[in-house]
Amino acid sequence: MTKIGVITFPGSLDDVDAQRAVRAAGAEPVALWHASDSVDGVDAIVLPGGFAHGDYLRAGALARFSPIMAAVADEASRGTPILGLGNGFQVLCEAGLLDGVLLRNAGQQFISRPQRLRVETKDTVWTVAFERGQEITLALKHGEGNFQAPAATLQQLEDNDQVVLRYLDNPDGSANDIAGITNARGNVVGIMPHPEYSVDDVTGPSSDGRPFFESVLRFLSVRA
Repeated sequence: MTKIGVITFPGSLDDVDAQRAVRAAGAEPVALWHASDSVDGVDAIVLPGGFAHGDYLRAGALARFSPIMAAVADEASRGTPILGLGNGFQVLCEAGLLDGVLLRNAGQQFISRPQRLRVETKDTVWTVAFERGQEITLALKHGEGNFQAPAATLQQLEDNDQVVLRYLDNPDGSANDIAGITNARGNVVGIMPHPEYSVDDVTGPSSDGRPFFESVLRFLSVRA
């Protein structure tokens, strides 16, 4: 069975939910501890969110120094699928695995609500199960989701089809309504909404998050 590692950082809130989403998609979740220097041979890695509320620096600014992040960077360079959710997206940016930075929401308020989005590309290992232009609804909960980058970087992301999700009604001031991006290779993806809270209609606003986890399984089955 495909093994997907889910990292637990100090004070993690969403790691158990991410494990549940992995299991619902048909994979085996593997708990990974932030202080470890190994990812235990997993097939893909999820960095969950909700672990950094209360940091005096940006949420995720300290988590990028966790020992496990060196192993995550090595896996990224090998093409291993890596997904950052919420603050996990922020850690990937802080660690230099994705472009840009996530700042305080433009309204300076924490946001928690169902969010309408558009899938901008299916050319990543985490979005192959979607259709380009597909509109979805995912749970949103963050205080630092305001994605910003220099104009040249934003243009590069747009030109290279690296924008993964776009807000249909921008809640936090993110440049170009960007809610998620990928690296040039398409194996590292960071999104601010939370698909792990949207894998069924009972526990979330929709089941629109399930295809993220189904996508990586489809990719890994083909690569195998």
